[in-house]
Parts: sequence; C-alpha cells; structure tokens
Amino acid sequence: MRSDEPDKPGEPDEVPGELPEYAERVLDVADLIPPGRVMAYGDVAEWLGEGGPRQVGRAMALYGGAVPWWRVVRSDGVLLAGHELRALAHYREEGTPLREASRAAEGHLPRLDMKRARWDGRPPETDTDTGDAAHI
Repeated sequence: MRSDEPDKPGEPDEVPGELPEYAERVLDVADLIPPGRVMAYGDVAEWLGEGGPRQVGRAMALYGGAVPWWRVVRSDGVLLAGHELRALAHYREEGTPLREASRAAEGHLPRLDMKRARWDGRPPETDTDTGDAAHI
C-alpha cells in the first residue's frame, strides 16, 4: 500500500495516513505507462472501469507526486497548468511526441501529440503502433 502523502482529515471512508483504494489503483496505472507515452485522465478511468476524468485528476493531484504524473494528461494534449516546464522537460527527456506551438500561442508551449503519444495499456513489447493512429 502506498502512503507517500497523508490523506486529508475528515474525508469519508479514509484512514489517516492510508491511501484511498481508488487513488492507489490510479497510481498503479500511472506506473504502468511506458516512458514517452501518455494516458488521458478519462483513459485511466476507462482502464479501471470506474470513476471518470475528474476522479482520476483528483487522485493524481492529491497523491500523484510519487509516480510519473506527467504521463497522465488532459485529452486535448495541453500541458498541466502550473507544471508545464517540469512536464515538458520529462517529455523531451523521454521522447514523448509533441506538437510545436504556433507563434500566436500563449507562452509558445507545445502540446502533446495525442495521436502518437497515447498509450492503450498494451505491454510495450506488444505495442507495435507506428504513431499513425490513436491508441484509444
């Protein structure tokens, strides 16, 4: 069981210092995503068969610091507000496909190329996608 971050007191069905079961499952999925690939919040919820993008986002926001948080993203490929530069450094280091921003884009930050970066949960050795089609 992970206990990287304490729970907020007063949350229902949670024992202080213990990671909620749903959050633990979300973090386990984040750990599975290979370097250079991403899953949208909704993809993670679909993979788990439970919750939705907001629940996954909340679990990542509260407990995701100990996993590769930059691999769980918005479905439109926009970088996580407030963490753009840290995430971008990880994406560049891992070779995650990006779409360069136009000069008119605020901050000139690229977006993730979701068609090429999205991972469907197949083990990396069986993941033979060439980047031409979306994974999910």
